[in-house]
Amino acid sequence: MSGLKKVPEKHLMLFSGQAYPELAEEVAELLGCGLTPTRSVSYANSEIYVRFEESVRGSDAFVIQSHAAPVNEAIMEQLIMIDALKRASADRITVVSPFYPYARQDKKHAGREPISARLIADLYKAAGADRIMSVDLHAAQIQGFFDGPVDHLWALPVLSDYVKEKYVGEDLTIVSPDAGRVRLADMWTDKLDAPLAIIHKRRDPNVANTVAVYEVVGEVEGKVCLLVDDMIDTAGTICQAADALLARGAKKVIAAATHPVLSGPAGERLNNSAFEEVIVTNTLPIRTDVEMDKLTVLSIAPLIARAIHEVFEDGSVTKLFDGQS
Repeated sequence: MSGLKKVPEKHLMLFSGQAYPELAEEVAELLGCGLTPTRSVSYANSEIYVRFEESVRGSDAFVIQSHAAPVNEAIMEQLIMIDALKRASADRITVVSPFYPYARQDKKHAGREPISARLIADLYKAAGADRIMSVDLHAAQIQGFFDGPVDHLWALPVLSDYVKEKYVGEDLTIVSPDAGRVRLADMWTDKLDAPLAIIHKRRDPNVANTVAVYEVVGEVEGKVCLLVDDMIDTAGTICQAADALLARGAKKVIAAATHPVLSGPAGERLNNSAFEEVIVTNTLPIRTDVEMDKLTVLSIAPLIARAIHEVFEDGSVTKLFDGQS
């Protein structure tokens, strides 16, 4: 027996990029472990240097990075961290990307366009990642872009529990802001046992982020309408959708979205919008330059922490969502 080698015990290590360390710290606290001390330097020419200040050999490593603006810097830092872990003999490397970067570029709409979401998956793999974990992917096919396991987490339970508790007794209608979000809206209708309406929007192909016409399909008169989406970027489309619902007789309009991108004029638009409340999670840091009184932010950290625990223990992430994947 003395000649047998001892099998080393697995040990979990968490690493955080610089884009949003507060979320990583919350996840670490819930898991009962600290973030691995990391030296990260941006040189004068903008190149990034990373070095971990503890041994990572044999670890089950989880690299958390929220891809907030500047997105490309956040991606590069995370890739460099993955490469450093691979070269330092980490046993398994999981990318934790609450908001998957370039997710809206998931297919070609015209000739000579890239599929950037696939490129991001290829970059993660080339850097040395074994697994990806993300919340509410913009398109389901992104799961197939990565050659390895992809844990697709859903923020629906976090958001819907809040809506169910606060708006109990209200005559709710779930509204999809466009045809592409109908599956998501359908999941909401099942969760809250509410009817579905759809906003059909026709875009101007020559102007980015601009919608020409809104048409409401479904009964919204006298209803509390809940607009659901995976993200709010500049907020122009969703604010115009709220106006369209009120014009059709909605009693009031609220919104729920996972990712608060909130670019450019988003804060001002939401403040001046017809929304009673806009509910988001903290997959991305909330802008502090504009105070948004209508914004309610729910923590996604408990969900990410539970998913990391399941992966580390070789359990089931799917069971967190009643089999939904």
